[in-house]
Amino acid sequence: KRCGDVWIGPIHPSKMATLGLLMHVMLVGAAALPASELQTTWQTWKGAHKRVYTSVKEDARRMAIFAQSKEFVEKHNSRVEKTWTAALNAFSDLTWEEFKQAKLMDPQECSATHTSSNWTSPNVQIPEAIDWRDYLPGPWPVKNQAHCGSCWTFSTIGTMEAHYAWKYKAMVNLSEQQLVDCAGAFNNFGCNGGLPSQAFEYLHYAGGADTEAAYPYTGVTGTTCNYDGNPAAQVADVVNITALNERELLDALGKVGPVSIAFQVSDDFRFYSDGVYDGVCDRDPDKVNHAVVAVGYGVANPTTYAVPYYTVRNSWGADWGVDGYFMIKRGVNKCGLADCASYPIVG
Repeated sequence: KRCGDVWIGPIHPSKMATLGLLMHVMLVGAAALPASELQTTWQTWKGAHKRVYTSVKEDARRMAIFAQSKEFVEKHNSRVEKTWTAALNAFSDLTWEEFKQAKLMDPQECSATHTSSNWTSPNVQIPEAIDWRDYLPGPWPVKNQAHCGSCWTFSTIGTMEAHYAWKYKAMVNLSEQQLVDCAGAFNNFGCNGGLPSQAFEYLHYAGGADTEAAYPYTGVTGTTCNYDGNPAAQVADVVNITALNERELLDALGKVGPVSIAFQVSDDFRFYSDGVYDGVCDRDPDKVNHAVVAVGYGVANPTTYAVPYYTVRNSWGADWGVDGYFMIKRGVNKCGLADCASYPIVG
């Protein structure tokens, strides 16, 4: 029978094999489209990040990891209620275990601020929002810790550079490597981790910090300390903010300047691109595995769905996040960010 010009009657047996083959080709072609799209995205990403692998097998393994990263980013960004966006980046071909080995320190116990604090709030009004970068006397490039769990040194030195800048109205590029190599006696462990509060104590007793030029960064724990005893900046005292007291943290950040903080990085955070991070993470003070510099705070979307946040300087290079910075939810001790906060009194 016919319905218009379309034959709907029985198909002749001689045509059945041809039709079956045609259907198979169409189905295979449709299934291959996502793979073709993935391959194109993969090749583009490799070119952008200058990736060359040792074998075809390794390339295929990395592409499979990349595909999982791509799937997470697309799934996260499709959520209507999200406060932050994710993106593929330089870490998209790494497993979570590889990323932890490359960028995160071993979990640290924030003991220095657990029992007491020498924080005294200045008798001034705290601003509704602040970004201390606006008050810098010069450029302050975001640094990259490379393949070393030395984030604690970048947090320490970053906070010290900022406080030095506002006291002396001059920028100084200080040495992270000095802390990596020399601060072990203060319960720090080079590329395996440490805490800014303990690093500030080292700088106080050692006399201060060298410049980057005098003690350049290598990203490897050195076997000897090469500090020359001629510091470019000194620490007169260390202020530890009471653990878990986010009100103290906010006061210090609003009234004094940037603060070194540590928090727990979980798997999704490495894909952060923009917005106020509010992912799934742990708040326990013995789980912090990354140290950074809080440089300000504010409120996102104040007229609609208001989200209070901190602005934070990272040490994964300027091409990560928002020019090397990120925002994280404020007021809920997100990821344990108020567990061990401190800053130096620059001499």
